[in-house]
Amino acid sequence: MAEIDKKENSALSPLVVIFGRANVGKSTLFNCLTEKRQALISNIAGTTRDSNLGQVSWQGHRFEIADTGGIIDLKYLTKKGSSADAIADQVQRQASQYLKRADLVIFLVDNKTGLLPQDKQMALLIKKSVDSDKVLLAVNKVDAPKDRLKVSEFYKLSFGEPYPLSAANGSGTGDLLDVIIEKLKFEDEDENEDEEKKALAVKTAEENLIKICIIGKPNVGKSSLLNSILGYERVIVSPEPHTTREPQHTKIIYKGRPILLIDTAGISKRGTKTKGLEKFGIAKSLNALSKSDVALMTLDISQNITHQDAKLIEEIVEAQKSFIFIANKWDLIETRDTKKYTNYLYGKLPFAHFAPIQFTSAKTKEKIKKILDLALQIAEERKLQLSDSQLNKFLSRIVKIHRPAKGKGVRHPRIREFKQTQANPPKFEMKIGAKEDLHFSYLRFIENRLRETYGFLGTPLSVTVAKKKNVHGLHRD
Repeated sequence: MAEIDKKENSALSPLVVIFGRANVGKSTLFNCLTEKRQALISNIAGTTRDSNLGQVSWQGHRFEIADTGGIIDLKYLTKKGSSADAIADQVQRQASQYLKRADLVIFLVDNKTGLLPQDKQMALLIKKSVDSDKVLLAVNKVDAPKDRLKVSEFYKLSFGEPYPLSAANGSGTGDLLDVIIEKLKFEDEDENEDEEKKALAVKTAEENLIKICIIGKPNVGKSSLLNSILGYERVIVSPEPHTTREPQHTKIIYKGRPILLIDTAGISKRGTKTKGLEKFGIAKSLNALSKSDVALMTLDISQNITHQDAKLIEEIVEAQKSFIFIANKWDLIETRDTKKYTNYLYGKLPFAHFAPIQFTSAKTKEKIKKILDLALQIAEERKLQLSDSQLNKFLSRIVKIHRPAKGKGVRHPRIREFKQTQANPPKFEMKIGAKEDLHFSYLRFIENRLRETYGFLGTPLSVTVAKKKNVHGLHRD
């Protein structure tokens, strides 16, 4: 387990939990309040498994919100000796745990189905776990004025005035947010704080946030890895492929740095060709990767590298994302020869030689502490911006070591200029004469010398060659 700054994490925003039976629209409400399409939505009961976490900003205040899995069978929350491997069991126990941690609970019911016996049972369960003054009763699917006629029946649940809303079109959600802010009782100093300062603080926090995506094929141990890093069971783990259906976001503070850890659904070739939740989950995984800074490319090191692994790594490199090879399930290897397995990995994936390998076991928590340290180092080096003077000195030194190699033609090219055009991810451009041609192997030489001198650990480098107005993009990572 990584030593996460518990003091700073405990001081994060208040937690509001959306709780209710299956198919009342919890995920739709979550997406509406967070203004993101984070939670996967479908008409299939039990679509949400792991609880989604997001952040809501309203009236200058911010709070965390959790979308819990739908309660299908209340017996799951009360029975003893249940199987820890049963996914439905874990989903609903996780929902119950969030209920107990909540600063405020939104008990969501469905206006279209009306008040059901299960709603009444859940109301009793909530009253046993949470003080009634910390519960807001929200009636969803009140999509038109005529739908309000049925709302009054929910007074029978004894949670005070029900708040009608439509998560689908957003009506009524503003009133609900007003009540949430009032109930959370933010300190007066927050209310008097200068709005510009608060906006600047939020912007700074977002800019400094390091987004780390855990990605890989199904059943390589991604969810177990996240739980091991956090030190508690944040997400559900099961031998069943595609247990994780959608990206799971968890914010932490580690060594003073804000980090967003994202566990994703397993990516497989078969899954991309299917219809339904599996395909949507994979699409969301790839979208999470596109918005990340660093990827933890998780492999089952006890199994051979496959074509699917190689394709996924190519996807990471093409997206110019920094990454670490997480050689998971190291505990299953009898003869632990790191040199042998390192040579095997790089031999199979020569285009990813710049990515470090961390041999670990999510099950035994072996070497887990090193992962976040390595990710922080990579995130910093990814942002490195070299000055023109640094690169001029660099260029003068390396051309003496190795003269620029010619491609086509007979003339040796001369590098007129070498500069960094972008950081995060780093991109470089060199200029040569209009009638000159630089051999692609020299770009590899440049890349290797850049890494030796300045680092750029785990990050693809892009080097382009410009001839006057014609630019030939060459990516040699």
